[in-house]
Amino acid sequence: MAQLFAASPANDLPDVPNYNVCPTNKLHVVRQGETGRQLVPMRWGFLPHWYKAENSGPLLINARAETIAEKPAFRAACRERRCLIAATGFYEWTKTPDGARLPWYFHRRDGAPIAFGGIWQDWGKEDAQSTCAILTTAANAHVSKVHHRMPLVLEPKDWALWLGEEGKGAATLLAPGDDEVLEYFRVDPAVNSNRASGAELIEPIED
Repeated sequence: MAQLFAASPANDLPDVPNYNVCPTNKLHVVRQGETGRQLVPMRWGFLPHWYKAENSGPLLINARAETIAEKPAFRAACRERRCLIAATGFYEWTKTPDGARLPWYFHRRDGAPIAFGGIWQDWGKEDAQSTCAILTTAANAHVSKVHHRMPLVLEPKDWALWLGEEGKGAATLLAPGDDEVLEYFRVDPAVNSNRASGAELIEPIED
C-alpha cells in the first residue's frame, strides 16, 4: 500500500486482511502531511468537532458528493482535508420480497486496490483520533442494477488532484465512476454479521 500510494506508512496500521470491515473500525487512509503523503489508520465514521462524544449524533460513514460543500459537518473537510481510502472491494445489498438482505461484492475488474475519495477530521481535545467518511455519488448504469448509490472511486491519475497536490479542481472528480471499472457478484449472507470473517466472505455464490 505504501509503495502503491507513494506514502510513508504509520506504525499502527490495522491488521490485514479484513474481509468484513464495519463502521467505527480503522481503515487504511492516505492523506497529505507536512512532508508528503502518509498512510495512516483512521476511524470509519466522521466525527464533527461539535460532537461531545462519539455517539452524540448520527454515524457519518458516508458523505453525499452532491451536498458535501454545503453540509456544516463536511464543508471544511471537503476544502482542506481530503483523503484516499484504500480497499480491495466493498459490499452492497439487495432485498428479497420477504425482506432478506442479499450481499454483493464489488471489486475492480483489473484486480487493483480501490481508492475511494474521502474526507477526514481529527476529533477530541485529549487523545485526539482521526476520523473519516467515504464520498458517495449516484450509481453509474452498471452499479445501479444493485444499488442507487456508489462510493466515489478515483483513478491513479486523479489521486494528486483529489489530495490537493495539483491545485484546485477536485470538484470535477465528483462523478460516478466508469461502467467498466467495477464488477460484482453475489456472496454469502454470512457477511451480514459483523462477527463474520475470513476469505470465504468474498467467494461468489449462485444468484
